Amino acid sequence: MHELSLAQAIADTTARYADGRPVAMVRVRIGHLRQVVPESLQFAWELLTVDSVLDGAGLSIEHVPAVVRCAGCGGRSRLDLPILVCGSCGGTEVTLETGEEFQIDTIDVAEVA
Repeated sequence: MHELSLAQAIADTTARYADGRPVAMVRVRIGHLRQVVPESLQFAWELLTVDSVLDGAGLSIEHVPAVVRCAGCGGRSRLDLPILVCGSCGGTEVTLETGEEFQIDTIDVAEVA
């Protein structure tokens, strides 16, 4: 279950940037081609953050679809399978536009009084 190591990386980065401030929510963007199971990542997050500096912090996961642009026909296609082929013409000269993302988008922290 690689989601546990991904959740740990998100937690470590979040704690570093929060710098001791309480965290309410962490929003991440994960591309379709990353093969992450959102429910497993959410479960791992809850396991890792309980009784930690991130206890109570939510994790919001935005799924980013895999989209390619075809050099042959100029079409854009959304991929369901990890096969880089144009959905319009079947061409293989495609450029991946989205789908490989794995990033923390925002961290909502409380203001220090």
